[in-house]
Amino acid sequence: MLSATLTANLSAQGVFSNKTQTVVEKVIQDYPNHFHNIKGELIGPASSKTSRYRSTLEVPGSASSTITLVSASGTEGSGWTCTVLQTASFEEARARYSEIYSQLSNSIVTAAGQKTFILSGQYESPAADKKENEVLFTLLPGVGEMKRLRVELILREEGSDWVVAISVNDGDARSQQQLAVNGR
Repeated sequence: MLSATLTANLSAQGVFSNKTQTVVEKVIQDYPNHFHNIKGELIGPASSKTSRYRSTLEVPGSASSTITLVSASGTEGSGWTCTVLQTASFEEARARYSEIYSQLSNSIVTAAGQKTFILSGQYESPAADKKENEVLFTLLPGVGEMKRLRVELILREEGSDWVVAISVNDGDARSQQQLAVNGR
């Protein structure tokens, strides 16, 4: 009875029922495989250091999802990025950013050999005068290779637009991935 009550309460909170969390959980599950199982077609020519692919998984209604594989200076890394929203309205972007945070915060993720983790991150209300707002989620408990995993929710200004994105990547390879994205 307690188990049924707990499941009903968690479902009512959206922990098991929201699509954003379901997609992120599937992405995290494929993290140890460098996203091989969700990697779609190659986007543009691959360089000697970076390859970008379409992702077969994306948050419903999102603009795009990509996988970036980086191999530079003996370091290999991988990352999945989903651009959830791109809009000229800061208020619309802020509302979607807050909604996604609510969907991901304290959600239960099963990954890496059926281990269970909780996504935990500290929310700060975004400000329009700040060019980038970010929530870094950690997996609790952080053990094994999942310790390197970074889940980020980002709200940033790009030109005259505001972009809301979710990223799942190797913590060690984040700067290399940013260079790859910015150097397109």
